[in-house]
Amino acid sequence: MTDLILVLTAVGKREDAEKIAGTLVGRKLAACVQILPGSSVFSWKSGIERTAEFLLLIKTRKSLFDRVKAEIESIHPYELPEIIAVPVVSGSERYLAWVRSETENI
Repeated sequence: MTDLILVLTAVGKREDAEKIAGTLVGRKLAACVQILPGSSVFSWKSGIERTAEFLLLIKTRKSLFDRVKAEIESIHPYELPEIIAVPVVSGSERYLAWVRSETENI
């Protein structure tokens, strides 16, 4: 187990994804944010919704999760944004060291 996490969130517009990614990386809350186009099917308000979305894969430290979550919530356009953290169990040591070096150490 490492001290790093992968945070996931999704938005409907590319510009929202870019804004969240730029904010997190710019504030040293994430080392990297990948933006992937895709689609989602989900239950919402008694119905089934289908929509195009952009999935953000946010690489950061576990100790920064609360700040990352707060930042996403302050920018995110959805009424109920997905903000999920998954532990990074293992990985390339050089890459993991880079993520640590590019994020604020608190």
